[in-house]
Amino acid sequence: MAIELSRSRVIASLAASLVWSGGAFGAERPNPEKVLKALQPVQKDVQIDRPSGSELAKCTIELADNDTTWVIRDAGGQILRRFMDTNRDKKVDQWCYYKDGVEVYRDIDTNFNEAADQYRWFNTAGTRWGEDPNEDKQIDSWKSISAEEVSAEVVAAIRDRDRARFERLLLTPKELKTLGIGKAKSEQLLKKITAAAGGFNALAAQQKQFTPETKWVSFGGNLPGLVPAGTEESTADLVVYENVAAMVETAGKPLPITLGTLVRVKDAWRLIDVPVIADENTADNENKSFFFAVQRTDRPEQQAGRPSDRAQELMKQLQKLDASGAATPQQHEERAELLEKLAKEADSRELRIQWYRQLADTVSAAVQSGAYPGGVEKLKTLQENLKTDPQDDELACYVQFRRMFAEHGQALSVPTADFQKIQTQWVEDLENFVKATNKYPDSAEAMLELAISQEFAGEDEQALKWYGAIEKGFPNSPTYRKAVGAKLRLQSVGRSIPLSGKTVDGKSFNLAAVRNKVVLIQYWATWCEPCTSDMPLLEKLRSKYGKSGFEVVGVCLDTNKADMLKFLRENDPGWPQLFEEGGLENRFAVEMGIMNLPTMILVDKQGKVVNRNIRANELDGELKTLLK
Repeated sequence: MAIELSRSRVIASLAASLVWSGGAFGAERPNPEKVLKALQPVQKDVQIDRPSGSELAKCTIELADNDTTWVIRDAGGQILRRFMDTNRDKKVDQWCYYKDGVEVYRDIDTNFNEAADQYRWFNTAGTRWGEDPNEDKQIDSWKSISAEEVSAEVVAAIRDRDRARFERLLLTPKELKTLGIGKAKSEQLLKKITAAAGGFNALAAQQKQFTPETKWVSFGGNLPGLVPAGTEESTADLVVYENVAAMVETAGKPLPITLGTLVRVKDAWRLIDVPVIADENTADNENKSFFFAVQRTDRPEQQAGRPSDRAQELMKQLQKLDASGAATPQQHEERAELLEKLAKEADSRELRIQWYRQLADTVSAAVQSGAYPGGVEKLKTLQENLKTDPQDDELACYVQFRRMFAEHGQALSVPTADFQKIQTQWVEDLENFVKATNKYPDSAEAMLELAISQEFAGEDEQALKWYGAIEKGFPNSPTYRKAVGAKLRLQSVGRSIPLSGKTVDGKSFNLAAVRNKVVLIQYWATWCEPCTSDMPLLEKLRSKYGKSGFEVVGVCLDTNKADMLKFLRENDPGWPQLFEEGGLENRFAVEMGIMNLPTMILVDKQGKVVNRNIRANELDGELKTLLK
């Protein structure tokens, strides 16, 4: 085993070195020195013990925990690493790293495919818990993060001009809906968080105070406050931090920044606004209160890192237009013109692209809602203008894809629409788009649309072709894991499938552990009327065949857990229910590529799929055969 071994090769080697019965080593004990050098935390800047020189050569490796864990220790016996196989499939799925004998960080593979999809910090390293469902080694969302850690992440995002890192910290519209905030306040918050992403681009591009050497020093803020239920029509208590600040340091020179208000969502704190970097000569920072309305007026709002005067004026006009609440075709036209002017005013290519993308997204959505019929022509003109510059080819494709959706939605809205003809044209347009733009991320989205269309049309081979094209050509695309899951589902008959997790009452469930039972997996949601309508029949069949070995397990794909719990309190069918955040994008939906509800999969007593898309009225006949 060479020192330069890749992570996957080391993992495979660790597994291959074990004989999993009797606790004996296989042909060769792993070399601790080589393993320590090859296996490093996925996330950067993790402070762990890294022995070197002669100390590295003295490290030892041993089996523990009934031969499911490799433990590496230094010469004094202090633990350095643990590599664990938690499901006994002979593959490492958790990589634990230590500092001073205490675990500080862990990479976790929750779907047991040898790639980490969660990252956790422990003990002296903090409380962060990041999720990476597409397994591209980039955190997509924070399941847990403290206010202090948010401030440190903001500093890193500004320093590195990393917009994605900043956006992971923002309150999302989906989360906003769960907080029970009154309508007026919710609308204000939505506008702030919508504008924040673009505002960050301007801040990062124009600020001069942060350099690659800038580092986070400390968190500043008073005690968090509780906004009680009933405040401005709110329906739930809300915990917030107002006037949060952070101190940074560059080349020994301190500088404060204001983060404003943070909102707590479960175990994570969220930003609602763009940070403000104080002028270097300013003694303190700007008070930015949102919920408690404490404002300061004793000094001007002039701050470093702000957009140009012209850009600020355009953004004010945009904010005023959005605040009007109306959405006439004329107002959509005005908004599109403002966004286009902001794109032309941008002093960096990144910011220019961001404004144009926002323009394409908002116009396409407005057309599909029927509020802006003229938006299709707007998108066509923008697309043609962008195509004149080869450097804008990818951006032109981005606009083209949104125009296609706008045209498709507009065609479907016509009362006399020929749906079969429209669908045929849609598939043709998507195929032409893929042929012309197969090197850009939107091609993967187009392929997914094609695959879904072909699957719903019963053309499974064509659907598999497109899912496979995503798997092969776009491994870093957000659609990758969904496509891989859909392929698994379409080819699942006669095979075992993965399904494990926690039920809503906190119990562990693993389909692989269910033996000698026929199991129906019902993917459902409270908003899916056919799903809930099927449940009474499923209850009758479970009562009829339960003693013969028939069981049902539900996988709820609601976005809001409260909706599911309310439904189950009133209509509990009595079988196990699995749930994770994310709706149709959660782990359960992604790992089997669930594209539509209802979806029900029937598994025989040997754990093999016998029907991957069974209907409730087909079950009785199948069960009579399987349970005979």
